Amino acid sequence: MLPAANDAGVSREPSPTDIAAQAWAALTPLLAGQPRIRLSRDGGKTYPHKHERALTEILPTLPAAVRIFGTDGTCAAIFLDFDSSVAGVDWVESDVRAVQTWLHNCGARWIEDYSPNGGRHVYIPLSERVTFSEARDLVEALGTRHRTLDKSPHQNLLHGCMRTPGSPHKRGGHQQLAMSLSMAYDVARRPNSVSIWSAMNDDLASEIAAVRALRLEQTYMPTAVDAPRVQYPAGRMSRAMQQMARTGLYDANRYASDSEARQAIVAGAAAAGMELVEVERRILQGVWPGLASFYARYASRHRIPALRRDWMNAVSYLSRNKESRSGKNNDHISPTSRPNTQPQWTEGNPISSNPDAEHRFIRTWRNALRLKEHAYAESRTGLARRMVLRSLGEAAHKTASRFVEFGARSIAVATGLDHTTVGSHLRALRSEKDPLVTLVEEGRGTKGDLYMLTVPEEVKTAAEDLTWRKGKIHALRPVFRELGLPAAFVYETLEHSPALSTADLVRITHLSRTAVSEALDVMAAWNMIVRNKQRAWSVVATTSLKELAEHFGVLEAVAAQLQKYKNDRILWREWLSKNVNTVAELLSPGEDYPWETFEGPPDEWALADLAFTRAS
Repeated sequence: MLPAANDAGVSREPSPTDIAAQAWAALTPLLAGQPRIRLSRDGGKTYPHKHERALTEILPTLPAAVRIFGTDGTCAAIFLDFDSSVAGVDWVESDVRAVQTWLHNCGARWIEDYSPNGGRHVYIPLSERVTFSEARDLVEALGTRHRTLDKSPHQNLLHGCMRTPGSPHKRGGHQQLAMSLSMAYDVARRPNSVSIWSAMNDDLASEIAAVRALRLEQTYMPTAVDAPRVQYPAGRMSRAMQQMARTGLYDANRYASDSEARQAIVAGAAAAGMELVEVERRILQGVWPGLASFYARYASRHRIPALRRDWMNAVSYLSRNKESRSGKNNDHISPTSRPNTQPQWTEGNPISSNPDAEHRFIRTWRNALRLKEHAYAESRTGLARRMVLRSLGEAAHKTASRFVEFGARSIAVATGLDHTTVGSHLRALRSEKDPLVTLVEEGRGTKGDLYMLTVPEEVKTAAEDLTWRKGKIHALRPVFRELGLPAAFVYETLEHSPALSTADLVRITHLSRTAVSEALDVMAAWNMIVRNKQRAWSVVATTSLKELAEHFGVLEAVAAQLQKYKNDRILWREWLSKNVNTVAELLSPGEDYPWETFEGPPDEWALADLAFTRAS
């Protein structure tokens, strides 16, 4: 290793950071499954999807983990993580020595590093990439031999990641090589051959058979046959098929191998009305890495032709079984759509019969919202109330009326919050001194509360004089469930006013500079926004928010929330039918209604609090 030089040109011994930077630059690009890393902004506790960045040779300043699997569902190396928190450092060292002996007997070469806390990583570079299923089988089988081996990085195609040599550690310091950099680089540049990979699998044959047999005894919930069907942006595939296509995981009792699973996904896509080009695009863009991994057994030039053959087989099968597929299923739900919110308030409401007048009023109300937003502090509560108001504005636009009968659960879906939290925010908003919303009538039976958008007197003149903002007002679009509320407000501002500086965004959004800067970094990493030579930010129009939401898997959370609320409504109607004598006077469920069974925890326990922890 060459000594570093200072500013005066005098050589000096490299610092620990210099050594870490050299290891990172030399090894990480060769080990990573794809050129992407995830940063940890909470001291190494989590590596969330939204903090993913492009991999460069520059050493990150935060703990960083590389993605193990590529967009094609394969990996370039096996990552073995020996965790000292399981049974202590001594046990880790014993397991590592045993694995090294096994690798030596198989003729394999490896790279080893260690963490400041005593954990160790062993990397096994491969000359030919292996599929997710193959890598998972080998690591799980090896895990049956060694107690401290953490199998989870290879069990998750979408989120499997690990720190590589040189990466900063949460306790300070870095991942340090347990060998010379030149030796480690030689191993990375001359990875293990296919014959060595076969030898490793042959030696673990009995353990691999055991872990596969174990899967047959387990119930795999995400691929349940009766999983609810939800309409996604480009088709109506079931949640189960969507998850298989994304994660590469499937019920071994239902599908005997990757081949059967991939054919089921392709048939599901065809049955949903998708086009072949849409499936190809999802594979090539890494939206469906699980499905891509099922085709990785073919040479790269043969994968798309194999997909097309499967597609033709699926179309042929569906045409032969058209009658069996003709059952009615018209209750598909779009995760971005809203329930019918046509207001029931018609008596004494002549304004609602004039859509043009209503739209003018709603746009004036939006001006009032812009003028009053500064009153909502940059806190979890303030950001949530701003988004609840936006959801009411969006509903008003869609119904062409300032009167909105929009239940708490509908707003919860529109904002990504829990319905109990939405209820508390609505109560607070309508009780303000000069509110933007007024409760007109409390809900009765199956009807929700009726709200009216109100332009406060204190800003009425200014709101009427202010130029109307073009375009739509949005509640929380699904992708921002992952990226956070600050990102949603920053993106919205750039949609309406492109080419803004960071300082302008801080002023307009009423967010702190730290929150705005982090939101900009996150969105720039996903090509949602771009900065020009004048250092002004603008939206990248070609980047689809719906496709990003699908890539993040956010639609699964939306679908689960919709299904939960659908079940809640069924239970509520059943309760009403059994208490028909009280429905006429029922403003809300009484003391005899089992809240804890049907409605979940009270406001202070709302699950949305956890979501805000990530968003703020």
